[in-house]
Amino acid sequence: MTKSTVPVGTGDEVERIIRETNPSADVVVASNPEFLREGAAIRDFKFPDRVVVGTSDERGRKVMGDIYRPLSLNQAPLMFTARRTAEMIKYAANAFLATKITFINEIADLSEKVGANVQEVARGIGLDNRIGTKFLHAGPGFGGSCFPKDTKALIKIAQDYDVNLRIVESVLAVNENRKRAMARKVSQALGGSLRGKTIAVLGLTFKPDTDDMRDAPSIPLVTGLLDMGAKVKAFDPVGMEQAKSELPSITYCEDAYSCAQGADAVVVVTEWTQFRGLDLDRLKAAMAQPVVVDLRNIFRPEDMASGLRV
Repeated sequence: MTKSTVPVGTGDEVERIIRETNPSADVVVASNPEFLREGAAIRDFKFPDRVVVGTSDERGRKVMGDIYRPLSLNQAPLMFTARRTAEMIKYAANAFLATKITFINEIADLSEKVGANVQEVARGIGLDNRIGTKFLHAGPGFGGSCFPKDTKALIKIAQDYDVNLRIVESVLAVNENRKRAMARKVSQALGGSLRGKTIAVLGLTFKPDTDDMRDAPSIPLVTGLLDMGAKVKAFDPVGMEQAKSELPSITYCEDAYSCAQGADAVVVVTEWTQFRGLDLDRLKAAMAQPVVVDLRNIFRPEDMASGLRV
């Protein structure tokens, strides 16, 4: 059973190697892609939306059914497919979720220009059950170990088979451009120049509830801020040790308030729950200028009316 996300056809190659190495081996090779979220893996395993098993062998189907039977009182949400189909489902699912994120990010850019509230736009379209509310949260772009890697891999697989995945290619390009554009957004909030300014970055990991820094939007953001001449301070509840190898030239702080001390702007990059409960008066008092660039929309504008500019 292969749990890893692997290129379509990997199961066939594994089976071929086994047959060549030991023709008498009594083995069934199955694909069983995982759909677990970082930070919620145990819950996702115990309460799966679906369990995809790729095998055309009846004995393999029975064994896999028995393995997953304890997850449900009656019947686990098992979906049996051909092996290559199971491998493809994983890539297609991640590419689609990445597309939803990128779509709402582009809608956020347009909403800013026309004076619309992107959070209300997202809720308005997400309440359509054909669309759904998940992954419609505007932000600085997707990162992590799965979406960037899997979208690139799917594009490569398509190229190998002479197929153009123009939507997925655009998703990847737009996402990379967006991450780089976030530093410019901070610069605009401070009048167009960051030379000699101090920027406090709240959140470094690519998402909350993990210490994963792989392809995190904070990396190009901080790099861009430094390139523009800013001094950068940062705080993340769990990701700072991992961040130090990626971002060695910044100051790491013990909490959000010490990070904001003397800052010309605070930039919210990761939507950690504890950031939503910050004392805004205390935050404002610590800052040199009352400017917050909220890349995750965790604050409500009406809560900022006391003097923090967002």
